[in-house]
Amino acid sequence: MRSSAAALRDWVRAIEATQRRRATPNATLASVVHEAAATDGDRPALIGIDGELTYGALSARANQIARWALGEGLPPGSVIGLLMTNQPDYVAIWLGLSQIGCVVALLNHHLAPSALAHCIGIAQATRVIVGSGLLDVATKAAAILPADVRWWAHGHTAAGFADFRASVAAHPGTHLAPGEQRHPASRDSALLIYTSGTTGLPKAARVTHARVMEWSDWFAGMMDARSDDRLYDCLPMYHSVGGVVAVGAMLVAGGAVVIRERFSARRFWDDIADQHCTIVQYIGELCRYLLQSPVHPRETAHALRLCCGNGLRGDVWDPFQQRFAIPRILEFYAATEGSVSLYNCEGKPGAIGRVPGVLAHRFPVTLLRCDPITGEPVRDAQGRGVRCDVGEAGEAIGQIGAPTEAAGSTARDQFDGYTDLDASARKILQDLFTPGDRWFRTGDLMRRDAAGYYYFVDRLGDTFRWKGENVSTADVAATINRCAGVIDAVVFGVTIEGAEGKAGMAALAVDPSFSLAALRDHMQAHLPPYARPLFVRLCRTIETTGTFKLKKSSLASQGYAKSEDPIWFDDRVTNAFIPCNATILDKLANQSLRL
Repeated sequence: MRSSAAALRDWVRAIEATQRRRATPNATLASVVHEAAATDGDRPALIGIDGELTYGALSARANQIARWALGEGLPPGSVIGLLMTNQPDYVAIWLGLSQIGCVVALLNHHLAPSALAHCIGIAQATRVIVGSGLLDVATKAAAILPADVRWWAHGHTAAGFADFRASVAAHPGTHLAPGEQRHPASRDSALLIYTSGTTGLPKAARVTHARVMEWSDWFAGMMDARSDDRLYDCLPMYHSVGGVVAVGAMLVAGGAVVIRERFSARRFWDDIADQHCTIVQYIGELCRYLLQSPVHPRETAHALRLCCGNGLRGDVWDPFQQRFAIPRILEFYAATEGSVSLYNCEGKPGAIGRVPGVLAHRFPVTLLRCDPITGEPVRDAQGRGVRCDVGEAGEAIGQIGAPTEAAGSTARDQFDGYTDLDASARKILQDLFTPGDRWFRTGDLMRRDAAGYYYFVDRLGDTFRWKGENVSTADVAATINRCAGVIDAVVFGVTIEGAEGKAGMAALAVDPSFSLAALRDHMQAHLPPYARPLFVRLCRTIETTGTFKLKKSSLASQGYAKSEDPIWFDDRVTNAFIPCNATILDKLANQSLRL
């Protein structure tokens, strides 16, 4: 672990970077790029698989795109949907549009047509820019949406799609003239980034220019980003980490971003070595996939100085760092729309971060005691919230400033909310500890140790109760993942008629070395009886999201009775897993099985 003094320097460097930026009010990331283009125009900024954009080319491209929007007659505040895969032009598009006050909705290109139409609809987008390979899903979504939404194809065109690249190429890339410039205020929205929360269709979170700049400067400070850094980014650009944090931190530092469309374990280390990358932006599952991969001849032949990201499990941390010779890992926790940020600058395995005591007043984060099943805060006799004790799991919340606060406030302590006002209201607790206070709810259960380190426990709502005990799906899944032969594990609760609470069920993807008997022994050794899943579903694969999170909602809805995959029942009489066949289902229905 790094020393506390070194970790504190990271915090101070990040604070100083954001304070310097606040001396230039209403700065945008595009304006930073234009400034860099004037002095270091030939320096590479965005490096794609088929070419790169220097700072000069990125500045010119952003200006061309801004002029396209002006030519379309789009007023400030107009929303344009961006449906593309990772590439340098993805960044150029939202920089160009946002610099003149337009708002860009970053659309998940993995969505089904109905969900995509929902995201475009709640954003009230009037234009949608669609990348090559996504015209089919866009066409199906367009059939659901009002006819006044105009569609533009970036690449190959099709019926109903105008040619975006040809239209943009008709405009000059020179600096915008005074009559063309529309400078957005720092509190104006720059982006809409979608977050699904715990249930339901995605919600569109507002991301202001102030937040974009604070993320960019803050992470540049935390990573000590330099102009000779090259950051490898294969995370989805429709999310805040891959699309804003990774990109912004490098652009404000004058460094370069190596952009890849998706993560590939096979080509990862060749890319890192060939592109001379010094930083990797990770998601925890990416690290686990690399650790499970065969030895690569270049996996330590790299110039990496830092891996920065979130979700790196404690049992993966040390093996990943040692096998791949990673000098330093910077783990963090943050919410796209919220005011809670934690950073593990010391490199303590398994922790998502902490707030140094001397800075606690600037980063008001606490854990709220709540019912893990209903999610409702626990109240004391005076009706106030109750903070958790050391080691006790509770919901992480962060204090936010009053809506009227301006002077002295930062993007970090504000809650800009969603396009859905009701959803925004549900994320705020008021008069919680003192009259007039306001707190942002993360929806994440955490625990804090005596040294002040925070550890992720579960999503609020994923926890279920069985045998009178609360069961964390994340904790059980992490335990099962350590069993030999298990590739992926998803854990959820299922209802058994006549039984109180929900019983545990695990869906597993396994390799040939897996054994049900070994799994049972492993769970018996490492989990209390109430936390051991009664049902195990063996899947060929488990579908993941764009950020490698395992999808559990459809698996949970199918339960133990609606699956084509083999399902096994943990028989507590024979002490073995047995097939969950019609006989077992009848006994469960008749409540004649020992549970």
